[in-house]
Amino acid sequence: MRVLVQRVRSATVRVGGEVVGAIDGGLLAFVGVAHGDTDEVARWLAGRTARLRVFADADGRTNLALGDVGGAVLVVSQFTLYADTQKGNRPSFVRAADPKLASRLVDVYRQALEDEGVPTAAGVFGAMMDVELVNDGPFTVMLEREAVLG
Repeated sequence: MRVLVQRVRSATVRVGGEVVGAIDGGLLAFVGVAHGDTDEVARWLAGRTARLRVFADADGRTNLALGDVGGAVLVVSQFTLYADTQKGNRPSFVRAADPKLASRLVDVYRQALEDEGVPTAAGVFGAMMDVELVNDGPFTVMLEREAVLG
């Protein structure tokens, strides 16, 4: 599972011109799910997201997490995080999980953030979405964890 987080001053997602999710400040999290990902992986990544120290303290150092700054997370599913561009000019998405699993694990990720005390908003899984953001920094980090299959 991959989560690309961007520190934002604000972010909004629209479907069909209507706002379906918005935050004033915090993180925009693009979430990609791969074959074999699990609830455990989704919860672990949510914890990492909640505790990621990417916000400035009084000295300007990135020592603060979402809870310290009252930030929220806008969760947007994005299977294209698993694009394979090694061959040809058209990306392959064979590593991306099937939609049923991916939708469920994006929901697990979001619920785990809420369980950590982080307010969330979200896009609509599988929809064509317009995402607007005011990037803060910019500050972008990729979080990743693969399921341990055994």
